[in-house]
Amino acid sequence: MAKTPTDIRSLARSHTETAVRTLAGIMNEPGAPASARVSAAIALLDRGWGRPDQSLDITHKRELREYTDAELLAIIADGVAGDPAPAKAKKELN
Repeated sequence: MAKTPTDIRSLARSHTETAVRTLAGIMNEPGAPASARVSAAIALLDRGWGRPDQSLDITHKRELREYTDAELLAIIADGVAGDPAPAKAKKELN
């Protein structure tokens, strides 16, 4: 029988102390490759303090409330975070 996600999560959590000690050991091992040491340090910091907040700077040619619903849907559909003109042009070609 397959394990449920809860069972897997519980099993993984039971190895937390060993995993943290392993990461700390790699981070502190002078002979380990620098990439491994950095990865271990980042993993420890992420788990201890959480990942840093990510920000996204989006510039619009006009206020979002000025776009029509159709323009907003076209932007979403095309994955474009700017002028919806490319989406309109595609629709006009069809």
